[in-house]
Amino acid sequence: MTNPNSAQRKFTKDLQYYKFCSYGFLKNLRLFEPFLILFLLENGISFLQIGILYSIREITRNLLEIPAGVIADSLGRKRTMVFSFSFYIISFVGFYFAQDFSFFILAMILYAIGDAFRTGTHKAMIFDYLKMKGWEDQKVWYYGHTRSWSQLGSAVSALVAAFIVVFTQSYRLIFIFSIIPYLLDLFLIISYPKELNGNIARFEKGKVWATFKNVFLDFVFSFKELKVLKAIANLSVITGYYRAVKDFLQPVLKTFALGLPVLLFMEDKQREAIVIGLVYFFIYLLTSFAARNSGRFSSKYNSLKTPLNYTIIIGFIAGILSGIFFESGMIILSILFFIGIYLIENLRKPIGISYVTETINKKDILATVLSAESQAHTIVAAIVAPLIGFLADQFGLAYAIIIASSVLLLLSPVYLLKKGKDK
Repeated sequence: MTNPNSAQRKFTKDLQYYKFCSYGFLKNLRLFEPFLILFLLENGISFLQIGILYSIREITRNLLEIPAGVIADSLGRKRTMVFSFSFYIISFVGFYFAQDFSFFILAMILYAIGDAFRTGTHKAMIFDYLKMKGWEDQKVWYYGHTRSWSQLGSAVSALVAAFIVVFTQSYRLIFIFSIIPYLLDLFLIISYPKELNGNIARFEKGKVWATFKNVFLDFVFSFKELKVLKAIANLSVITGYYRAVKDFLQPVLKTFALGLPVLLFMEDKQREAIVIGLVYFFIYLLTSFAARNSGRFSSKYNSLKTPLNYTIIIGFIAGILSGIFFESGMIILSILFFIGIYLIENLRKPIGISYVTETINKKDILATVLSAESQAHTIVAAIVAPLIGFLADQFGLAYAIIIASSVLLLLSPVYLLKKGKDK
């Protein structure tokens, strides 16, 4: 079978399309994200502790994602999403008040609960909508469009966050401002049509347990296929690596900002905020472009396996080179290759999600399997994040990134997809 996305197809940009795009835009207005590691370092948290916090986030998500996928498919996706965003908002309040490591752990756990009940659920709503409209062959194009709006939200978020830090000289207040877009997204989810709730089960007494059991058995049966496991591994390893390493760009940017002979009349934190905000703004404009053009990129190949294999190798090499240039004092080159990691993830993500969904035998467990993919990449992130943190405390951030990237590159034959038909 040839790549179904080898030629562009048209879909209608109806009201729900714009709701999906708006959801992604608002969801990525995580104002704290470009400054999270700097905020934690400012509060006396070491690189290892940061890695542990990230690992706790990923493990908590890992423990809850499969049940979350089952709940979404069995009891209604809209309610699941509302539940998710409520926990996000509570976690933002927790970060604002946190003063020591134990409170940061609690806030991170609350954030992870929100993540667990969101991840996979909204993707399944999008793909169900495409199925309802007869646009199933346009997964890469459609998901790429919605993901590009997510990246645009991140770009706007970086500028808004920088503005807040410049005028308040506080990273902490960013968490309070982050509540606003998440409240808007919560109400947006409520406005979704009821058809996107899923149709596996109704809220009927006595049937809930039977539905949970059936969905779980379907899930286990689906994962007995080697090609499904291989597809999930290919997508989840690079995504887990990306989630673990991406925020460590912040100390690199801080080094770059403080070394610039400009804006010397401003406080260090203000200079950092301006540089970080601008760089992240352009990063997310580029990643938005990459996500939007993932369909065009994949159409150049007869099989989705080829671009997935190419990009996973390039992503790890970019990490290695970024670390090498950072250690050598070539900060600009280090930043450019770090940006390459962002671009690779957003270029390949829609392609990978499409490929994973095409390997599933039973389409009515889509949210469950997509949650399983997310579970797999959280395991990778949970391992890589504290590894980078430990190595950064011992040998410096540059060597930490080089070592972690090199190990995953050496292991790549395990999760590269074999040549042949997609299905």
